[in-house]
Amino acid sequence: MGARANGNGSGFSLAGLRQLRAYRPEWLRGDVLAGVTVAAYLVPQCMAYAELAGVAPVAGLWAILPPMLLYAVIGSSPQLSVGPESTTAVMTAAAIAPLAAGDGPAYASLASLLALIVGLLCFLGAWSRLGFLADLLSKPILVGYMAGVAVIMITGQIGKISGVDLKAESLVGQLRELLARSAEIHLPTLVLAAAVLAFLLLVQRRFPTAPGPLLAVLLAVAVVSAFQLDQRGIAVIGTFAAGLPGLTLPEPPSAGELKYLLSAALGIALVGYSDNVLTARAFAARGGYRIDANQELLALGAVNLGNGLMQGFPVSSSGSRTAIGESLGSRSQLFSLVAFLVVLMVLLFLRPLLALFPKAALGAIVIYAALRLIDIPEFQRMRRFKLSEFRLALITFAGVLLTDILVGVGLAVALSVIDLFARLVRPHDAVLGDVPQLAGLHDVKDWEGASTIPGLVLYRYDAPLCFANAEDFRRRALAAITAEAAPVGWFVLNAEAIVEIDITAADMLLELQEQLAGQGIVFAMARVKQELYAQLVKAGVVERLGSRRFYPTLPTAIAAFSQETHADPRATVISPWAPRHDEGEGRP
Repeated sequence: MGARANGNGSGFSLAGLRQLRAYRPEWLRGDVLAGVTVAAYLVPQCMAYAELAGVAPVAGLWAILPPMLLYAVIGSSPQLSVGPESTTAVMTAAAIAPLAAGDGPAYASLASLLALIVGLLCFLGAWSRLGFLADLLSKPILVGYMAGVAVIMITGQIGKISGVDLKAESLVGQLRELLARSAEIHLPTLVLAAAVLAFLLLVQRRFPTAPGPLLAVLLAVAVVSAFQLDQRGIAVIGTFAAGLPGLTLPEPPSAGELKYLLSAALGIALVGYSDNVLTARAFAARGGYRIDANQELLALGAVNLGNGLMQGFPVSSSGSRTAIGESLGSRSQLFSLVAFLVVLMVLLFLRPLLALFPKAALGAIVIYAALRLIDIPEFQRMRRFKLSEFRLALITFAGVLLTDILVGVGLAVALSVIDLFARLVRPHDAVLGDVPQLAGLHDVKDWEGASTIPGLVLYRYDAPLCFANAEDFRRRALAAITAEAAPVGWFVLNAEAIVEIDITAADMLLELQEQLAGQGIVFAMARVKQELYAQLVKAGVVERLGSRRFYPTLPTAIAAFSQETHADPRATVISPWAPRHDEGEGRP
């Protein structure tokens, strides 16, 4: 795969340019084929998205140019295809329609202005390092999201491959409408789409390195031209006006318009970034590389700013175009630069050839790309690994389908956070003891024949201590003491998994020590990290327990217990945190 992107968010850079400088000659064939095929696909698609956004079709072609050029230099994903896509196009139309009131020039100016504001908001998010929010998108979310997007992609093509202008939007609704209007299905269109899809699947199976989608485009155009199918009811792209965009600043908005556009732009930026980083991460997981979430925010800001200045409209990334590029072996953003050059050629010279491309074949290519995004083996692997992960993937998949992309992802992220919080609130714990013929100390619940040291409870709590689990810790620690058959003289907290503590948990430890002292039980701690020890000093826990009750290892704690309970005067165990003659408490 292409050069690995820096995933640590350490600083902004021209990440794409850095990857291109490390280019390998063996990637050239795949990148060129991917670029040409993606261009053949995106030209008619982006013209349709422009109409969806409410602007002239040629604006869809203009909106391709800045994103492809800028993302190739700034973006951190070597495979992501950035440009017009359906979600931001729909949101753009919904935001601008009330302001434009049918005025074409005003509509175009507002669309460009909206793109500028989206770009500035993304820049602000990148400067604020908000890319960390992408860390909430776990592997199950990525797998479920891509499967949901794939079904949405397929749903959007049912009308194209059947020749029926469907009104329903959901998959179930479209299938029902199609069945109800089955008499209207244009059989030649359906046969052409099925033939193209079968051709693509056959090429994928028998010749996996062949440029199937590109061959499908060329063959479809040849068949339409040879048999004049465009005159026999097969819908084609048709002719369109063209030209290159100019650098233009949108008309400044009024204060009321600006306030309204800011709220709309924030929603578009959130949806666009979610789509961008989800798609980029999903393909990164498939390709074995990483992306930089903050760099993606910066890149999304740059491409929208470029579109705002070049008479475009807000854009994000395209899962379908990225999938098509991947299917042809794209390894770097050179494929976007190749597609950029092809779009320029289309705008200037190749419009008549594109006009004969059948829409049914376009739909078949989209369905082919979508099928590659549904990772059934990964769903099965998660089900075998952990049911909660599998359920999260299914919930994301269902959420994307039944609500919309942003709500579905938000629901899955919320469930991920709840699951993470539940693990913090009720973490694993253990009472440690001896296991026959096994060195070391182990969880007595895990081993048959394990036993604790009489009079000593070695207790481990596998999470940081905070307000959320303080009472759970106290309850389970006391339960561990109560469960011992022999009277307990010492309670030693193994703090190896406790990296920090808050004031609520510190107060709980003070109360627990007081409660144990009332029962004649010594409270000690072992394996305390320096940072945690410093926090315990500030909270007064060290002063209450005494620095000599902090032990670097469990064996030293056991030795101290043995010496004190057996009153052995021949040996002394000194805690490394005990103050010396010339020192205060200090740090360990």
